[in-house]
Amino acid sequence: MSSLHSAAATLVTLAEGSEHGGNHESLNPYVTGGGALVVLLLMLWVTTRFNRDR
Repeated sequence: MSSLHSAAATLVTLAEGSEHGGNHESLNPYVTGGGALVVLLLMLWVTTRFNRDR
């Protein structure tokens, strides 16, 4: 039973250490979202250019 208590205490200290959000400082959410939007729009454009069925 003490092993379980020790494992729980270790998990609690790990959880307390990551309270600042866990994100890397260099990752800007606006740049990440904008980049994803550009990639998805580019994929949509390429798909519609190659789909000549209509």
